[in-house]
Amino acid sequence: MTQPAVTMYTTRYCPYCIRARQLLDSKGVVYEDLVVDANPELRQTMMAASGQRTVPQIWVGETHVGGFDDLYLLERQGELDTLLHSASTIQR
Repeated sequence: MTQPAVTMYTTRYCPYCIRARQLLDSKGVVYEDLVVDANPELRQTMMAASGQRTVPQIWVGETHVGGFDDLYLLERQGELDTLLHSASTIQR
């Protein structure tokens, strides 16, 4: 079974997390949603991997995209689909 091309660290009620989910859902992207609410170990993992404390933190394949604003900028520039396609062809 292949891994999802996108991994996100989120919280349940963060408006930027909700928007990131909506954008990826609208594109039909399968993603792993790691909810850090009440999970300090998972939040520490996110912070160690990204160097950031805020959510969402989004990876497409091995590429750390950043937060929702960064994801949306890629979409507006027409680069998100290319990044998603290249990540989905990588065998993990």
